[in-house]
Amino acid sequence: MTLRPMLSRRSFLVMPLALAACKKGWNILELTGLTMGTSYSVAAVDHSKSVNKADLQSAINASLQQVNVQMSNWDAASEISRFNASSSTAPFAVSNELASVMQAAQDVHVASEGRFDVTLGGLIDLWGFGAGQTRTNTPSDSEIAAVQSVSGHAKTLRVGNGALQKLQPGTEVYLSAIGKGFGVDQVARTIESFGIKDYMIEIGGDLYTAGRNPDGQPWQIGIETPVVHDRGVQQVVSVSGLGMATSGDYRNYFEQDGVRYSHILDGTTGRPVTHKTASATVLTDNAMLADAWATAMLVLGSERGLEIANDRDLAVLFIDRASDSAQNGFVSTPSAAFKRLQA
Repeated sequence: MTLRPMLSRRSFLVMPLALAACKKGWNILELTGLTMGTSYSVAAVDHSKSVNKADLQSAINASLQQVNVQMSNWDAASEISRFNASSSTAPFAVSNELASVMQAAQDVHVASEGRFDVTLGGLIDLWGFGAGQTRTNTPSDSEIAAVQSVSGHAKTLRVGNGALQKLQPGTEVYLSAIGKGFGVDQVARTIESFGIKDYMIEIGGDLYTAGRNPDGQPWQIGIETPVVHDRGVQQVVSVSGLGMATSGDYRNYFEQDGVRYSHILDGTTGRPVTHKTASATVLTDNAMLADAWATAMLVLGSERGLEIANDRDLAVLFIDRASDSAQNGFVSTPSAAFKRLQA
């Protein structure tokens, strides 16, 4: 299988930072770097003016390197890559961190009726959405069935007791839809160890914010209008003490005979989704779960997704393609918890 880097799925815009911090004598530490096949950025308010920026960046890089060692699909020596390369069906011992991420992946898989699935790498490749791949025609039913025989978390993978176990020798795990969020959470712990309480972290489209921005307000994040060549803002949300992730279907797709096939694949069918939901944004306690649930909600679509979100009190904003020109061609639908958070 082709190794797929964790590409960015940025579907948001951070509202410009003001200069209030400078006026009040605070330091704003802005840090950037590369990780997980994408980039990261950090904005942190150092009220004490005592944090050494180089020390903070070094600590952040070290925490992200540890996540890569455990969960990178593009590093052949990582834990998850070594698990993927093995054809053994015996339990494969993993670190506590990877075990925790895989348990969360399993929990979201079950709660989302199988729509969140970390074993769909083969399908991603088959449909031509892997790294460096293109496709202009749909795979055959037999090709899809062959790949599905070694995918599907519930029937091909066992998680528990600090180990992963393949139920099918060819099963592989792809962590791009949960690993970046976990990386964000690890960076948050690192930043807080320096005594910083007001900050925002972003890795490849996944966010976590804490405290207030330099203006003393919740961090303001603009969710993009889901149009390929437009960076317009559909809605601005206030985020503080929450993870945030947005999944969209509008940047990676191909067309055949007038039909649009996006990279958002439903593991239960082996095919791209066909509903009208163009993006799903999730706010929750940490970036790891926001990451996973954003993917799950986009695969589910707004109709079933909204039911599950309300049942589980998840804060989700769906953006659907409208059948007319209302709201620039899109309609936004928030869950009850999302409305409450933004009230």
